Amino acid sequence: MSAPTLRPDARDAGGSTRTSALRQWLAHPVAPYYLLIGSAGLLLAIGLVMVLSASGVAGLRDFGDSYYFLKRQLLFVGLGLVAAALVARTPIRVIRFAAWPLIIGSIVLLLLTYVPGLGVEVNGSTNWLSFGGPFRIQPSEVGKLAIVVWGAHIYAGKGRRIAEIRHLAIPVWLGAGAVIALTVGQRDLGTAIVLSVIVLGLMWVAGVPGWLMAGMGAVGAVVGGYFVWTEEYRRDRILSFLDPFADRLDTGYQAVASIYAFGSGGWWGAGLGASKQKWGRLPEAHTDFIYAVIGEELGLVGSLIVLLLLLVLAYAGLRIATAATDRFVRLAVAGVMTWLLAQSAINLGATLGVMPITGVPLPRVSYGGTAMIFGLVALGVVLAGAR
Repeated sequence: MSAPTLRPDARDAGGSTRTSALRQWLAHPVAPYYLLIGSAGLLLAIGLVMVLSASGVAGLRDFGDSYYFLKRQLLFVGLGLVAAALVARTPIRVIRFAAWPLIIGSIVLLLLTYVPGLGVEVNGSTNWLSFGGPFRIQPSEVGKLAIVVWGAHIYAGKGRRIAEIRHLAIPVWLGAGAVIALTVGQRDLGTAIVLSVIVLGLMWVAGVPGWLMAGMGAVGAVVGGYFVWTEEYRRDRILSFLDPFADRLDTGYQAVASIYAFGSGGWWGAGLGASKQKWGRLPEAHTDFIYAVIGEELGLVGSLIVLLLLLVLAYAGLRIATAATDRFVRLAVAGVMTWLLAQSAINLGATLGVMPITGVPLPRVSYGGTAMIFGLVALGVVLAGAR
């Protein structure tokens, strides 16, 4: 006897039932909460595996330990998760109370990077602060969280007055402008762009007219273009982006190595740990260019999975923001999601060769201490709003 088969209408009914069940689950109020935790957890797990794979060669070469960077990343993730759990259980009024200390503290920390002996230069940018010992902090990462919480706190209290320029500008433009200006002074234009986009995102959600947003975007583009063109190394990056193979051994080296990594990955990748580019060919393989290693070792499928998880994380956050009845929660969650999307787009665009290289890590995946800890604290703010 032949095996029984379902009639087409039965198969269609089964598929329709599954689709309906999925829609019902997504419509449930707690769905974004679990999507947020699930996607963030998977990104952290993938990030830890890929940090081990991408940094093993550098760890052995520089520190005599292939697990050096993984051990530190585990510590950063652990601290970040503990901090995120605490923030997620913190009442919103307490988070708002921390707004002013956050923005003032971030400005002070940024100013300290200009003090000789405290500011540390890495890859041409003096954006690190060291008080001695093996651990350093990056104050601009504190600035991202500070602008989100402080900007949301200020704009939430403005109400309809947000339509007036003086209430829109003071004090948010002054405080955020100080953070952005100090970051530009550190020669870290990539992070300054992310900070600027966060401010624009907060303004958009607060209800600022579109014409004003467009005007500010145009002014920002002109100012950014000025800083790019007046610095030789930034200008070289832009020119090399247009044709990285024209100077593949110098200004286009990183872009070319990243393109080769993706090109050799194919559909399924060379296999976990089998990257060739991480053997000294791809600079910053475990930080800014970890997505290129993912593309080489896990292929197009692995790259798309990471991209999908980032989109799910953003979707969950935006669902939480749109459902929020508290104005501060809506603004803060939208600010965190703007941060995530902007930084992810800049990092992915650079590694894929469709945007200039600006030196920002991939959120929740790349190696990094301050970025990981404060990124997870930002997710804690989102979870506090979701409660």
